[in-house]
Amino acid sequence: MAIVRVRTEIRAPAERVFDLARDVDLHVASMRRHGEIPVAGVTSGLIGEGEEVRWRARHLGRTFELTARVTAFERPAYFRDVQVSGPFVRFEHEHRFDAVESGTVMTDVVEYAAPLGLLGRLSDRLILRRTLTRLLDERAGAIKGAAERGRD
Repeated sequence: MAIVRVRTEIRAPAERVFDLARDVDLHVASMRRHGEIPVAGVTSGLIGEGEEVRWRARHLGRTFELTARVTAFERPAYFRDVQVSGPFVRFEHEHRFDAVESGTVMTDVVEYAAPLGLLGRLSDRLILRRTLTRLLDERAGAIKGAAERGRD
């Protein structure tokens, strides 16, 4: 199993950042260049506890689908989504929001296991970890921009 962490400081209240992080429409906008679109479940607006979204996306030269379910939800401090079907052996994404004097520290922690055994572990070291980190950074940048502009 591998872990990727991305920490982002945002000059906005935790409540705003939390809601933007679970906004399906903002997710689509932030991942437009990868063609990530919701195809089932919650396809617009805010996703909440127990709800699912099925994403279709093109990453690393191939199109795939991943269904994620929100399995933990404590507004405005934390939520977790977990792959219930998709390309990974395991994929859990924790979203943490800590209120600080300057606003919010948002921390994304993704624990995952690539498929294909040894080949998957090799691809993780060469490509996958870097790609996931870049995607989380892109997404965090979109949330930060929207939150600091005051978009609710």
